[in-house]
Amino acid sequence: MKDTVLIFDTTLRDGEQALIASLSVDQKLRIARQLARLNVDIIEAGFPVSSPGDFESVSTIAREVDGPVICGLARLVEKDILSCAKAVKPAKRPRIHIFIGTSAIHTEKKLRKSEDEILELVRVHVKLARKLCPDVEFSAEDAGRTGGDFLCRIVETAIEAGASTINIPDTVGYTVPEHFASIFDDIFNRVPNIDKAVISVHCHNDLGMATANSLTAVAHGARQIECAMNGIGERAGNAALEEVVMALKVRKDYFKLKINVDTREIMRTSKLVREICSMPVQPNKAVVGSNAFSHSSGIHQDGVLKAKKTYEIMTPQSVGLKDNRMNLTSRSGSHMVKSRLLSLGYSESDFDVDVFYLKFKELADKKGTVYDDDLITLMESKNNDDFKDRYVLEYLNVSSGRGTIPTATARVSFDGKSMQEASCGDGAVDAATKAIDRIIGYKITIENFHIDSITEGREAQGRVTVIARASEGVFTGTAASTDIVEASALAYMNVINKIARMKLFNRKLPVGE
Repeated sequence: MKDTVLIFDTTLRDGEQALIASLSVDQKLRIARQLARLNVDIIEAGFPVSSPGDFESVSTIAREVDGPVICGLARLVEKDILSCAKAVKPAKRPRIHIFIGTSAIHTEKKLRKSEDEILELVRVHVKLARKLCPDVEFSAEDAGRTGGDFLCRIVETAIEAGASTINIPDTVGYTVPEHFASIFDDIFNRVPNIDKAVISVHCHNDLGMATANSLTAVAHGARQIECAMNGIGERAGNAALEEVVMALKVRKDYFKLKINVDTREIMRTSKLVREICSMPVQPNKAVVGSNAFSHSSGIHQDGVLKAKKTYEIMTPQSVGLKDNRMNLTSRSGSHMVKSRLLSLGYSESDFDVDVFYLKFKELADKKGTVYDDDLITLMESKNNDDFKDRYVLEYLNVSSGRGTIPTATARVSFDGKSMQEASCGDGAVDAATKAIDRIIGYKITIENFHIDSITEGREAQGRVTVIARASEGVFTGTAASTDIVEASALAYMNVINKIARMKLFNRKLPVGE
């Protein structure tokens, strides 16, 4: 046990506190089941006394989710502890997690109690929780700002009363690693019964040091990290589960500690939490961001092609991704472009890499990111006219709203003439694309539709990316506008013109090729 770090997931409790609206029982259950597949050690399912819905969520998860310890939170208040005990009772491995503020600002301003009164509350309520549940965790809230002498007395008292886990939280993200290390050293050196409990850490990210502080605590004796998927939580959030877990795995040479988490489930869990909580992560988010395993620099791409470890300290597969992503941009080198062409089925005899690379750079400067379908078009094109759009969206009018049937009218010009069609749909975007389909006549299936905000404010621009499949292959279209429906229609037109170019090139191929 001493060489294993337990992962305590609080996505469903502290993480939920960051959301605009509470999660439903079904939503919490979906996340809890995925956390069990991730193989976290403890799931903090909620704060049972806070609402009937939270009580039901905790009791449902306790009853239906096997594997992890199922934990509920309670204040040092009898009704909280009784409610929590009842909620977690159905679990095969239940835990009651109780807490009280211990820093001077909490004891004097919020609780208005003396240190001796706080100690007596801890003694009485930990004993009560221990009678009701065999596994009790105690948290000294705001331990990062609690005096050392009092914190040591609190920890000793909680262990004597029956707590088997002691949590030292940096509740407001105030500490820095060296300061936090000294707190743990003090506890381990001065608390006589410290060996009778697992010491835990719970860090917030107000100064951006939640992961660093959590790992520092582990290096100084803590053997449980309390964290949340994608780092969600109060204010700036909690220590991110994916970060602390992968740090312990990648730097096992340094920490020399084990974890039980199945890291291959990290990306799946991250995406589920994003979807259910409606909280996207930034592209450069460590481990789970869309850019975490992408490479744009030509130097980096060349290095990764030769040996992945040159610029990847962990593999995409280790967190559940199929592979890394090489973004083809004007910064990409000729080696990367050549490698991508070979992966698309071309042989080295099909192109002169130096000549092709000049054409690639010209295109990349114009459109930013070059996709695989762009490369194919570039390979097959004979002149610049081949890259002109055959179809142009001249006009689009969409009507939609609550209680109305969404309709769209579109006019598209091609080959010197214009055609106009109208259609109804399941939403404004669906109506617009169906109207365009009636004009063009292609059979297209949209496989992925994604919107990003690229500016801020009420008039923010949205970038739409559409990935669609036709008989000619898979194509990617992008467009941006302050009007999301317009951006969607233009991205769809981008796809249509790529298909049109591919159809043209296929007709130009000699018979037998």
